[in-house]
Parts: sequence; C-alpha cells; structure tokens
Amino acid sequence: MTITLANYQLDAIKSLMERMEEDTYQDIVLKSPTGSGKTIILTHFMNEYIQGHIKTVFVWLTPGKGNLEEQSKAKMDKYIHNSSTKLLADIMTSGFQENDCCFINWEKLTKKGNNALKDSERTNFLEWIDKAFNNGITFKIIIDESHQNFTEKSDAIIQLFKTDKIIRCSATPLVSKDATLIEISEEEVIKEGLIKKMLIINKDFPSEIDTDNQTHYLLEKAYSKQQELRSLFLQRELDINPLIVVQLPNKSDALCDTVEKWFESKGVTTEAETLAIWLSGRHENVDGISNNNAESIAVIMKQAVATGWDCPRAHILVKLRENMDETFEIQTIGRIRRMPEAKHYENDLLDSCYLYTFDGKFTQDVKQSLGKSALEAKTVFLKNEYKSFTLTKEQRTMVTDLRDPRKALTSIAEYIKKEFGLTNDKKANKTCLEIKNFVFSHDIIRYTYSGKIITLNQLSNTERLNAIAIREPINTHIHGREFHNRVGKIGLEIGMSYEFMNTIIGKLFSEKLNFTNKILALSPRELYAFVINNFELLRQICRTAMAVQLSQMVISSDMISTKQFTIPHELLFTYNAKIKVQAISRKSVYGGYLISAEPRSSSEKKFEKFCEDCSAVDWIYKNGDKGDEFFSLVYTDNSNRQKLFYPDYIVSVKGETWIIETKGGFDKTGTSEDIDIFSPKKFDVLKEYLNKHGLKGGFVRYDKQSEELCICTNNYNDDIYSDDWKILRDIWE
Repeated sequence: MTITLANYQLDAIKSLMERMEEDTYQDIVLKSPTGSGKTIILTHFMNEYIQGHIKTVFVWLTPGKGNLEEQSKAKMDKYIHNSSTKLLADIMTSGFQENDCCFINWEKLTKKGNNALKDSERTNFLEWIDKAFNNGITFKIIIDESHQNFTEKSDAIIQLFKTDKIIRCSATPLVSKDATLIEISEEEVIKEGLIKKMLIINKDFPSEIDTDNQTHYLLEKAYSKQQELRSLFLQRELDINPLIVVQLPNKSDALCDTVEKWFESKGVTTEAETLAIWLSGRHENVDGISNNNAESIAVIMKQAVATGWDCPRAHILVKLRENMDETFEIQTIGRIRRMPEAKHYENDLLDSCYLYTFDGKFTQDVKQSLGKSALEAKTVFLKNEYKSFTLTKEQRTMVTDLRDPRKALTSIAEYIKKEFGLTNDKKANKTCLEIKNFVFSHDIIRYTYSGKIITLNQLSNTERLNAIAIREPINTHIHGREFHNRVGKIGLEIGMSYEFMNTIIGKLFSEKLNFTNKILALSPRELYAFVINNFELLRQICRTAMAVQLSQMVISSDMISTKQFTIPHELLFTYNAKIKVQAISRKSVYGGYLISAEPRSSSEKKFEKFCEDCSAVDWIYKNGDKGDEFFSLVYTDNSNRQKLFYPDYIVSVKGETWIIETKGGFDKTGTSEDIDIFSPKKFDVLKEYLNKHGLKGGFVRYDKQSEELCICTNNYNDDIYSDDWKILRDIWE
C-alpha cells in the first residue's frame, strides 16, 4: 500500500534528515500531536535514511502497554515495501543486520522474569550487540512515547547501543536544553484534516446542575451527542458510528457496574455487541472496534486508552477518573481527536470532539495544556446583510492529486535548459554548467578553511579564511550510500519518493537511461560525483522547477470541480486578549470581530488596518487558509500535483467585489521579502478566475520605502519599481 504524505510530514522527514547530519546534538525531539501520523513519518524517515547510510540499524523502543512495537512494525511493513523489520524474538534468532529496523518493547528487557538479557542456549542480546559492533554496525535509536516510564533501567538499555543519535518522540515530550526540537503544530495537522478542529468541553451544560447521579448525567449527555453525530453521518450516507470512550478510575468495579447498567437501560449491551469492554483481564467486543462502522457505541476503559490505541471514530470522552498527571491527560484527549476518514466534513459538529466530565481540575489542566500560549477564542456570527453573498469556488477533483514523475522530469529539464541557456548539445551543456559554478570531477571535492581569526564569532565569516579543497577519488561502493542519500534528499524537496527521484536524475544526467531532453550523459562514476558535489545546487533547482511558470503547464478543466461559496455563518475567532484596546471592526462581515485578530502576518495586519480606515471599503472578509468551508482556487505544481490556494481576503470596494492576496513586502532597497515560490502561479490562477467571473483583485504587498501598500493586478513580478505595482490608496480612493 502506498500513501501520499502530507506537506508537514514531508517537512518533518526533511528536518529529521538534516538534524541527523549535525554534530551539535545527540538528542532529537519530535513533538507531534496524536493523530498526526508520527509512525508514518518515522518509518518513511528510517527508510530514507538507510538508503544513504551504510551499516546502519535503527532500534525503535516502545513502552510496555498496548503492544506498540508490534503495531509500529506492522505499519512499516504495510507502507514501506521490502523493509527489513524485526521484533525482539527475531533479533534473538538472527541478530542485527545492516538496514534492519528493530522494534523492541523495552520492558521486555528491563522487567524481572524476562529472559532476553540472560544467558541461554541462544546467543544473548548483549552478544548480538557486540557482534553488530564487530561487523561495523552503528545504531540509531528512536524512543516512542518518550514521556512514559523512562527509568534508569531504560537508559541503561540505550547505553548498550553506544549511539550518537537518539530521536525521542511524543505528543507531550520533555525537552532538555541539550536537545534539538522538531515540532509539528496542531494547526498544521488540523489544516490537513487529519484531526478534529476543536475540543468542546461539557457542551450545553447549564450554569447550575442539579442531579441525583453525576455518572448518569454525564452518560446521558454523551449518549445524546453520539446519537446526534450518528444521524448527521447517516444523512451524508456515511456509515460511521461515533464511539463514546468512558474512562474509569482504577479500582472501580462498582462504578463499572453502574456504567454497564446505565447503557443496558438504553439497549446498549455487550451481548448485542454495542458495548465494548477494554479492561485488565476483560476484553469484550474489542476486535474490529477501530472500524468506522463497528457496532459498538461505547467502550469502557481504564488506563489502556492512554497508549497505543488508534480509533479514529472515537468522538466523545466521558472522564470519570481523577488525580491523573497533566501529561497523561493530554495523551488521553488525543485519542478522540483523529478524523474518521482523515478529512473534515465542513460541519463543526462532525469536525469536533467532545469531553464530558465533572472533574474541574481536569478541564482546567486540559485548557492550559492545549494552549499554554494560546489565543483567546470566541464564536462570531455573520451579519444578516452578507448571508446572501456568493462566489464560485474551485476544488480539487482528487483524481490527479498524486505527483506525476514524468511531468516533474519534463519540468526540471525545461527549467534547467531555460535557466542556464542549454541545448541538446551535451558537451556544450557541460561547459555552460561549469561556467555557472557546477563542479565536474572524477573526485569527491569537500572544503575546509585555513587562516587567522581574532574572536570566535569570526568563524561564521568564511570570507576571512582561505578555502582548501580536499579531493577524494570516487568509489562507487564507498560513495554509493552518500549518492543515494543525496538523491533521497533532493526528492524530499519536491515530495517525490527516492525511486522516482533516482529515475529522474538518471534520465537527466546519466548515459544509461534514454530521455529526449537529456542534459548530460555521465558515466556511473561521473554521475555519483556530479550529484554529490552539486547537491545543494541540484536541490534548489528541483524545488524551484516545481514552482516556476512553464509553457506546457496548463491546468485542464477536468481537474477542477466548482461549488458555490457562501461566507460561513459562524466562525471560531481567535484574538490576542493581552492587547489593552479591544476595538471592534466596523468593516468586518462578522459582528464582534476584533481588530486584535490573531494569528496574522505583518502584511495582513497592515491591510486590515488600511481597510478599516479606507472610506471606499464597504466590508471585508478574512478567508480561512484550509478547509472546505472557505473560498479556494486550484493550481498545480509542475509535477501535476493539485494544490489549493486560499486568497486572504474578499473585499467590497464601492460596491465591487475584490479578491486580495497579501504577500511579504519590499525592503527599503526594493528587494522582495516574499518567500512563497508559488506566488507567480497563484497570481495567474487568481487573474484567470477574476477575468472569467468579471471580478477585480490582485496581490498586495507593503513597500518599506514609500511606507505604502501596493497592488499588482495585471502582470506579476518582483520589481517594485515596475509599472505593474500601483499604490493601493490611489486605486481605491
């Protein structure tokens, strides 16, 4: 089974690869929200890493509960074809081999009664490690759920492997000052639709509750919500059965009986297979519980919900236990945050998860932990006069969402030839590329420096030093791993797998593979040296080639579906409550919309302030940047992967509708500060849309020289001095 990785997952893999090459830190911490596909990220990362590193073995350590090591191994076997994965039993039989990815429950090594570290008829674990060292194997360690049960014994296990890199991963890690952090934000995962948009605590509870039985009260609320969600799914012809997770305190047999009897009064029983039990020594109706259409309406659990439990249809948590630490609480909430089909449904009820509890400290801790530096939030509602406003929005057909390696190849070839003035004359191409600082050599060339410095901070300025080239004759065996590593990293830049990227490199530069627009015809040894010596140049070229405007890249109409867009009638609005003046926007389409709205870029803040003060502006709508409910346009990168563009604003100016995208500005020298390499493509699709629908709009950027907002409506370029950029104030007023 193949899987298309989300952009944040590709970015995380790229960051992991880069940090593994650094000597600064031994510990790398991957902070990844539950539901973000952490295992998918790490298994793809391991596969990429071992492609380019000889004699490497990964050891993936998990805590004891939930058979996490087996789940993680199964996922790697599923998504990474021909991977060499092992469990502890496999290691005890055959030891460690190059490219192994070994999944070990460390409690099987540290708990009393385990035999893995004891002498036996088989070679014991310590001897297998020594044999690996003798064979030149180096170990890299991954610690899964690193916040749990990490003890002196666990650390002693890690020390056996004498590793120089440890990746610790958790949704709630402890990050020491000696570690480097890679963090995936909840916002990124929410944007991709993988986890629910928000957690709603004690939905529709009155200010005062009078009840004879708190447990019954909470269960009634949860059951009612489950029925409501189930009905909404069925209305959409989706056979998804939302699950209630009832979490009990330890040593609570009497409470368990109470919960079971209450559900029985609703006809929800273990006999009918609509109630599941997942307790120590008692598992009923748990097989297949993660299936979206499973029969069970509720599951009764204790601590088992905390680790290794993956059930995307879980929507509702009833928390009946007390006195858990903060870290455990957040992990628990994560178990109801996944989306059943890894996408949002454009419905706040279905795109939310729900917590019901009378534990006041628990709700307080959750709020604090889910947003320690969080913004304040409130729901604002659309003013009546804007409810009839409509536009036609574009959406992906999803048919051609996958990257097309053939178009990527064509695009890279065309871009390189255009950028460097190349032809089909491969000998002349080599000369041109040499002039453009490409290195051609049969040797691997690395650089160091010599010279004198006075202070240590001068080390960062290599212009003070003399560059020294170190030449190393190419050896396809020795440098083969480095070549594969470099090809894999170039692929990561454009979201292309190693196999596809290797073919692209070969068709462009190798004498072995045929391609009409071949640029060079290098022998295998020359190709290895070319890719290794010019790695940074090639990586940047491929990345840029996916974004530039090329003549053959025309998006076809069958790749776009259209749908009517109306401004969402309500919005969960976030703002900075620390600002002393909380002024309400007069021009916003939403009532109660504050000028202190966050998060906002500098350009967005300047534009919103301009609109608020501009007499020509009738109203302004701030568009979302992800989600089916917002206004979107479709464009493609040069590998034919469909992407959605969400213009920042819809504005009414003197009765005319304008669609505006804000970008990074121009500094005082006129240099562009826009970091979005896809800006030209986005501009072109916006211009085409505006022309098609008889609307106005453009890109707005702030010019620091004139201290004015400027707008480009016709031809996009990065030259602020060109006639394409006009002062926005002059256009609108």
